[in-house]
Amino acid sequence: MKIALDAMGTDNAPAAELEGVALALDEWKDLEVVLVGKPGIIDAETIKGYSGRLELIPAEAVVGMHEPPTEVVKRKRESSMAVCMDLLKQGRVSGVVSAGNTGAIMAFAVTMLGVVPGVYRPTLGALFPTLKGNTFVLDIGANVDTKPLQLLQFGIMGATAASYLFKKANPSVGLLNIGHEDSKGNELTFNAYQLFNKHDLNFVGNVEGNAIMKGTVDVIVCDGFVGNALLKYAEGLADVLSGLVEEYLESESKYRMRRWISKPVLREFIERMDYQEHGGALMLGVLGTVVVGHGRSSPRAIMNALRSAATAAEDNIVEHIRHRFAQAAQTE
Repeated sequence: MKIALDAMGTDNAPAAELEGVALALDEWKDLEVVLVGKPGIIDAETIKGYSGRLELIPAEAVVGMHEPPTEVVKRKRESSMAVCMDLLKQGRVSGVVSAGNTGAIMAFAVTMLGVVPGVYRPTLGALFPTLKGNTFVLDIGANVDTKPLQLLQFGIMGATAASYLFKKANPSVGLLNIGHEDSKGNELTFNAYQLFNKHDLNFVGNVEGNAIMKGTVDVIVCDGFVGNALLKYAEGLADVLSGLVEEYLESESKYRMRRWISKPVLREFIERMDYQEHGGALMLGVLGTVVVGHGRSSPRAIMNALRSAATAAEDNIVEHIRHRFAQAAQTE
């Protein structure tokens, strides 16, 4: 499986990307990576060390985090982000990973790869850790202003992806709201509920925010404004909990033996809560496998983003979504 990585995306680029690639190539022997970035970021000896599994393609331009997506698409067709998308469009790679400007990644994906016929807007979905494994939440920031039908489509795409991510034939879908009752919420969620209720999804109704951590629902749908706030809160919570656990483990107290015994369990807890374990968000609705990483992604997060892209490409999630919308169009 060959994945293109935008080497200029993170806040720490290209150091985080280079180290993340090395971790990924060491971890998965069937993975190949095409690293796209400024010339000179990697030496020939490093490439030789991976026996043809690592390739460098130069790209002079870099997309800044605060550059408007519409302007970037017009002016930076030679950027590392655009070159990655072009490789995917040509079929030279099976997926793309970038931790750069999310809006620009979305804009390049839509204009260069195209959108699945029938999909109004692509979406971003992320795995949230739960008591029972993970919950797939979408949208987490791609669409701030959303219509009811778009929320329904997010649910359809999310359920399709979750059936492969979780190996479940009919994953459950919930609509994030301020209460379980069908009368709760604003105009958007009320109207979206009516659409979900008429669809053949395994719709369990409205769910409140605590359902995310409980893991009672496989897929939770919300608009991008709410989803992005949730994501940032979850990341912040993970950082706080990690800090508290480290403080506990390093503190001087009479319970040294207890801390020593509990250390592996607490370490595992931290890992489960850490956003780095999933690496990025899966873009759904475009005609190609794209994973969007966080700007502050660490090497470990980059490694796991590469894994996520490879897994999604291997499961052919894009084609399954395309097929599902094609079937829906035939029955209308």
